[in-house]
Amino acid sequence: MILPTLLTFLSALHVSHASVTVYHQAPMAAQSAAANYTAPAAYDPTILNAPPIPNPAPSVQFTLELQSSSQAVQGLSIVQNGPFLGFSIETSVVNQVRELKIEFKHSSFLQVPFLNLMANIGQRAGSVHIRIGGNTQETATLVASIPDGKAIEKDKVSASNPTRTPGLLFTAEIIYMLANISALAKVKWYLGVPFNDTANLRLQIAEVGQAILGDNLIGLQVGNEPDLYSAHGHRPATYSPFDYFGEFGTMVQAINNDANIPAKNKLIGPSVATGPWTPEMVWDTGFISSYTNSLAALAVEHYPDDNCAAMYGLGSPKDPQTEFPNYLNHTAGKSLIAPYLNSASIAQAAGKPLLMFETNSASCGGFPGISDAFGSALWALDYGLQMAYSNFSGALFHVGGQNVYYNVCCFVSPPTNQSTFHKWTIGPIYYSILISAETFGPNGNSQIIDLNANNANAFTPAYAIYEGGNIARVALFNYMTDQSGANSYTATISVGGGQTGAPNGTPAQVKVKYLIAPSVAEKHNITWAGQTFGSTFESDGRLMGNLDVNTVTCDTNANTCQVQVPAPGFALVFLTDSAFSEVTPENPKTFPTTSMTRTLNTATVDPSVLATSNGHSGSDRNKLGSTGKGRANGAESLREVVPGIFVLLAMGLGAVMAGSGIARLGRVHV
Repeated sequence: MILPTLLTFLSALHVSHASVTVYHQAPMAAQSAAANYTAPAAYDPTILNAPPIPNPAPSVQFTLELQSSSQAVQGLSIVQNGPFLGFSIETSVVNQVRELKIEFKHSSFLQVPFLNLMANIGQRAGSVHIRIGGNTQETATLVASIPDGKAIEKDKVSASNPTRTPGLLFTAEIIYMLANISALAKVKWYLGVPFNDTANLRLQIAEVGQAILGDNLIGLQVGNEPDLYSAHGHRPATYSPFDYFGEFGTMVQAINNDANIPAKNKLIGPSVATGPWTPEMVWDTGFISSYTNSLAALAVEHYPDDNCAAMYGLGSPKDPQTEFPNYLNHTAGKSLIAPYLNSASIAQAAGKPLLMFETNSASCGGFPGISDAFGSALWALDYGLQMAYSNFSGALFHVGGQNVYYNVCCFVSPPTNQSTFHKWTIGPIYYSILISAETFGPNGNSQIIDLNANNANAFTPAYAIYEGGNIARVALFNYMTDQSGANSYTATISVGGGQTGAPNGTPAQVKVKYLIAPSVAEKHNITWAGQTFGSTFESDGRLMGNLDVNTVTCDTNANTCQVQVPAPGFALVFLTDSAFSEVTPENPKTFPTTSMTRTLNTATVDPSVLATSNGHSGSDRNKLGSTGKGRANGAESLREVVPGIFVLLAMGLGAVMAGSGIARLGRVHV
């Protein structure tokens, strides 16, 4: 039975015809095929040209000789967990995983596609790690309430820095929303503590976060890219690692003195961008030894490139077509990790995890045709596995709203006036995170090694994954694009240390899942084991199509298994049945849609709420539009404000607060 209040609400939707005036996104890079494209970056149709086959081309036949036991392998990584790759969500767009409150006071409307997308990963990895933070965490303030019942609101007046980052006000409703997501989809959270005013610390997010999230709060970030504070006008020009060290100590002391923050050891720092500072400059202050009892992890943040000239007019413009090949080889990930190998060793010696707390293809929104193409899925997966091999303990790919190209998945919902007939758009890097979960599995006892395959060729890298001390999976990449098949390759896998067909030797057969697309430049025709999230506006967060897993019969006389990898493509080879079954759910958990909002536009929203992450404002937009029925530009770009679908869970009147023991008065809707 639908609750009477819900019926009242739905009835109100049927008679509402309010219009919403919106601002257009300023054009980003005016390059390639979509030079005049000005709508949100999430739907940019720009397609680049795939790079030519390298000359000389790599061999298309090579052998991988593996040991059955990890004890016989030198150079294995530290033990890794299933949710190694996760998400970093800009604080200013976190409300997009739910509906804005309209009539229900103290109610959260959780996005069905978002829950499905998280459940996909949680079932394979055991949990999902998400950070709520970024530039906008520094100026965020948790308040008791916001006028008109809003859960989050931007203060555009304070957006005076180069990246136009606004101040934020948000309520505990946001934290309750996160707890509801945890209860449904196995999500654990990192939260950013505001750090812009260390003389007047605002610890409410830590207090309320611990009270509501409980064990699902796994870390509190103190300072986001402090080495860029001076450049962004947040600190004096003389600001140094020793200044950060001192301010971090002020935070530690305040938390230790705060009885409302019972867990004192959840802090994360220094999260340097490796710009003006290196991590070693912070380690040299005595940071780790001085604050070891307060530190849950050490962290850095890094992007391989930037598109800031197109977004903010900072630096020199870059041509995506020229930049594209830089992402399409194994060297890309290795070169990104090289500056952090020493810090990884330092972290291990200190007994602390090292996290890549924010990364993606390029800062300032990414590149059209790169960040949203199949090549980025190969790049992100290879980069992630290289981080794991290099003894990072996790990495988070950043999400920043509809007006960036590098969106992983979870905020590319359809514009409001299309939400009743369009679904979500899933970015290629979501596939990378899903596959990473399958690569490491849910048991938390995997180790990985870079095999330097095919004479260490940069276009055909491979990794071996050991689970519980035994060989479990092999990951194979092919960065080349060649639909003729001439540059597809065959990897011959041989497992030593046991008899053929035995659990610790070459198996009699292996199962293989493929991530494939026609080209590294492809945007939507992407499949993982025969299934897909579809093209633009096609996904409800569930994999579509029939599961297609290849079974390869091995040569028991030669003690070999031959696995083909298309160009381009990725293959995950399962060497045991258990390695396959633990990451291949027979009954995937999904969240159905049982209620729909009105098919006409229904919400009136302050334009400041429509500003995008990292300080986008409306003051410099040169076009206005309306979503009112029959109005001009009614179908043009509108950032998601009130999505079209939600369901009422059969959960009674109390929302489930995972790990907190707190009963939330109100209802949870998804």
